[in-house]
Amino acid sequence: MADLFDSPHTPNTHQAPRPLADRLRPKTLAEVIGQGHVLGAEGPLGAMLAARSLSSLILWGPPGVGKTTIARLLAAETDLAFVQISAIFTGVPDLKKVFEQARIRRQNGQGTLLFVDEIHRFNKAQQDGFLPHMEDGTILLVGATTENPSFELNAALLSRAQVIVLERLSPADLERMTQRAEKELGRALPLSGEAREAMVDMADGDGRALLNLIEQVAAWKLDKPLTRDQLAQRLMRRAARYDKSGEEHYNLISALHKSVRGSDPDAALYWFSRMLEGGEDPRFLARRITRMAVEDIGLADPQAQGICLDAWNTYERLGSPEGELALANAVAYLALAPKSNAIYTAYKAARAAARETGSLMPPKHILNAPTRLMKDIGYGSGYAYDHDAEDGFSGQDYFPEGMKRPVFYSPLERGFERELKKRVDYFAKLRIKRHSS
Repeated sequence: MADLFDSPHTPNTHQAPRPLADRLRPKTLAEVIGQGHVLGAEGPLGAMLAARSLSSLILWGPPGVGKTTIARLLAAETDLAFVQISAIFTGVPDLKKVFEQARIRRQNGQGTLLFVDEIHRFNKAQQDGFLPHMEDGTILLVGATTENPSFELNAALLSRAQVIVLERLSPADLERMTQRAEKELGRALPLSGEAREAMVDMADGDGRALLNLIEQVAAWKLDKPLTRDQLAQRLMRRAARYDKSGEEHYNLISALHKSVRGSDPDAALYWFSRMLEGGEDPRFLARRITRMAVEDIGLADPQAQGICLDAWNTYERLGSPEGELALANAVAYLALAPKSNAIYTAYKAARAAARETGSLMPPKHILNAPTRLMKDIGYGSGYAYDHDAEDGFSGQDYFPEGMKRPVFYSPLERGFERELKKRVDYFAKLRIKRHSS
């Protein structure tokens, strides 16, 4: 399992190569990258270590943020024996052996920090099995989970362990990690500045993923640094090309689609008829014209999609040839409808933003807090109920913290979108007013 690191170790050329993560394993908590909010002097773990009073813990956070590393180093800094098990591979007989060995260790004057990876995988009865050994001091339990402890761990276990919330690593943390890796490797990675940023983005806050990417990149023999696009080609497997015979099939559906988009009902009906005459499945055409309504008309005419679905349903009931006329009605309607790809464009931009921002959490004020733990860490705090606000609009920010508010949807001055544009502009002005007051 990869560890997070921040220590300038010197490579040893006399030993067989080891995985980069193992070579860069931190030796102290001060070397761990990220998680300053819990490891710092003001953080819960920092305070525990300063007081020499470590309690059982549940480390909750996404993959690759240092849960195993932190547990291992907590044991080292408190002189506890470190024992690691995984809930996936450990059964009741194994646990009994672990507890017995910890009891013997305790009799000899040494405590045991038992690290349980993926502790949420244990059922409720297995979780209860830890309780007596925690209470009598046989073990100090540190569980790691990527799942919400409120739902995955039982109340008895949670009452005896403090939940520590770990955060995904920031781009700055990952860049710092990259620099340490380069120092260990003894050379810079063969990447341009943009490619380097892209590699960090691919890691998506996961230190383990970043180290795997770095090892791949470091193994390449290159004459010059890779660009962003070249890196993407090497690190991302391309989808297999879908090969289907019948070039005319694609040519004609393209002609139909573009005729509809170009508001030419005669041409659209011609290509529609050509496809039917060629033996095209009318259900394929029903599916494609519905897509045209969504992609090229959108909210400029909200009825268009419904007309396509009604035509599709009519065809399913009547079959050929009678039902084909219903599809022809839909084709002509689409060709004459006002056109807008504003939602299509907005959707693509939103998907791109979702990929770029990775797994950023929603702001805490719009998260539900059905449990005490979630309330204690700020879920739902500060949420403004819009129905109680003036004009039924609070103007709160619903994007992740630190993300600049984007504009994806810009309605056009066509068809019904004229009305939607008025609404968008109205709320934009109201939002400015709320934030300035």
